[in-house]
Amino acid sequence: PTSLAETVHCDLQPVDAKVTYITSQVSKGCVAQVPNATLEVHVLFLESSRDLSELELTVQKSNQNGTRPREVLLVLSANKNILLRLQAPGIPLNLAFNPTLIFQGPPGINTTQLPPFTTQNQFLDWAKTKGPIVSVAELNDPQSVLLRLDQAPRAPSSCNLEPLMDMGHTLDWSPLTPTSVRGCRLEGVPGHKEAHIVKVLPGTEARPRTVTVKVELRCASGGPDAVLILQGPPYVSWLIDANHNMQIWTTGEYSFKIFPKENIRGFPLPDTPQGLLGEAWRLNASMVASFVELPLASVISLQSHSCGGGLQTSPPPVPTTPPKESCNQELLLSLIQPKCSEDIMTVVLKKDLISTLRCSITSLTFSDPSCQAEDRDDQFVLRSAYSSCGMKVTENVVRNEVVVNLLSSSSPQWKKVHCINMESLSFQLGLYLSPHFLQVSNTIELGQQGFVQVSMSPSIPELMLQLDSCHLDLGPDADTVELIQSQTAKGSCVSLLSPGPSGDVRFSFLLRGYMVSTPTTGTLSCTITLRSRSLSPDTHRTVSMRLNVVSPGLPDKGLVLPAVLGITFGAFLIGALLTAALWYIYSHTRSPGKREPVVAVAAPASSESSSTNHSIGSTQSTPCSTSSMA
Repeated sequence: PTSLAETVHCDLQPVDAKVTYITSQVSKGCVAQVPNATLEVHVLFLESSRDLSELELTVQKSNQNGTRPREVLLVLSANKNILLRLQAPGIPLNLAFNPTLIFQGPPGINTTQLPPFTTQNQFLDWAKTKGPIVSVAELNDPQSVLLRLDQAPRAPSSCNLEPLMDMGHTLDWSPLTPTSVRGCRLEGVPGHKEAHIVKVLPGTEARPRTVTVKVELRCASGGPDAVLILQGPPYVSWLIDANHNMQIWTTGEYSFKIFPKENIRGFPLPDTPQGLLGEAWRLNASMVASFVELPLASVISLQSHSCGGGLQTSPPPVPTTPPKESCNQELLLSLIQPKCSEDIMTVVLKKDLISTLRCSITSLTFSDPSCQAEDRDDQFVLRSAYSSCGMKVTENVVRNEVVVNLLSSSSPQWKKVHCINMESLSFQLGLYLSPHFLQVSNTIELGQQGFVQVSMSPSIPELMLQLDSCHLDLGPDADTVELIQSQTAKGSCVSLLSPGPSGDVRFSFLLRGYMVSTPTTGTLSCTITLRSRSLSPDTHRTVSMRLNVVSPGLPDKGLVLPAVLGITFGAFLIGALLTAALWYIYSHTRSPGKREPVVAVAAPASSESSSTNHSIGSTQSTPCSTSSMA
């Protein structure tokens, strides 16, 4: 009977089970739709309770095929020190953050240090000056964040902060703070059947959604006798992914991952903790192995070790004198990230971060103890060429170890580091005038399509080339033409092409006439990342080549300014002599009485000349963009 079940005595205590979840619910936020903007702004307020924490942030581009990703400005405000690991593949991303954020991300991302703002309104006012704000979210102790750049279909045209906001498809995140999981024994019920209860609280927006529930029960032998009870709002359905067979008791509808389209109707369940404990008792469970209440989530993961062997309760805290906080060695070692360039490995550790981790470093060396870090004003710098300090050089990789001696530890800490060996590698940047990439050229006409290839020799299957950015520098009198930025084509006349047979990276571009006066010379520069399939960090190089830009129709594509001036002066001289000869003949073949005054009429400037003069003053910086001056 329900009345009897609700009077079941069960003293919930912390248990040794782990529950994590991913949710779109935030303490404060908003989402807007700005379809015509060329740059969209996203703002994240990161509220952390720890002095130093890590955050994995992934920015995912729109799934709309055939549309070019818009430029994105991501503004991050962190109240404590946060080590940011950022992934934004194929997105032209600009990052602005305050000094408490430590950025470790891919190259090619433009970064801006924010002024020392103290309020959220100051951050938002600064962000509004850069472009329309698409989303704002305040996250408490985030561990990972996924930001999607798809336009929200039913969102308003402006972003106004609201408390307890559901960000929908725009943002998912998981908290760093562990979820409280409790359990208990149900009095008077024999056997070893266990119940796992998940109660999902209602969200701020009542829309149909599916919650994926992953259950992993680790059993020493055999399968468990278990029941999974899932209770949530009426608009929630469940997709269950479990590693053992178990009884299912849910509200709404549920299906299994192996048969996702087979929906099974659930049952009405009480929405109080005591009522759900009574359901477990009614289903003959002798204990509640896990009971958890969560905000509305998209993914819930449950791990438990009980498997009918008894309740695994967490030991109660023993009252003792609180120990002095020790050095967080794991996080300290994660800050050791070598930078590799020009056959030199460099490791930098900032002293304020070391202090935040409550660590006291007595020495920082490579495997060769004679190679010690240099103690500068605010940081330790450990630096060595590949030929010294115990570097182990192979064909493709240079390896070493960083040794950290701490005042609080009698044994040193070791961190393996490595760089890709660039000594035996060479990189070539070539311009071609056909998509067959057969003959290299150093000259291109305005209005002509150019095909660019960056190659590496020798070709090593373990190493991959990635094109981060490319630009064409046309000198001090013209703007730099951005071609590739953040691994993304910049402008409608730039296209990323399929890699070459040896993994060469390729793209094409079209240079319009209004962008530069001709003839001229420029420098085409590309920044590439050399990435190992099995190792990190990446290695970065910049390759460049000189380029002649000429007007269409010139017979010699290689003409430069002195040659063109010489031809122009010669043509003028010949024209002047010819005019003088004709005038001499004319003046000596007519009688003096019939001579008439000659009136010179200046010809109107052609539209082509006018257009050319305007194009010299053009300030365009991307190919094929429109210009009123053009």
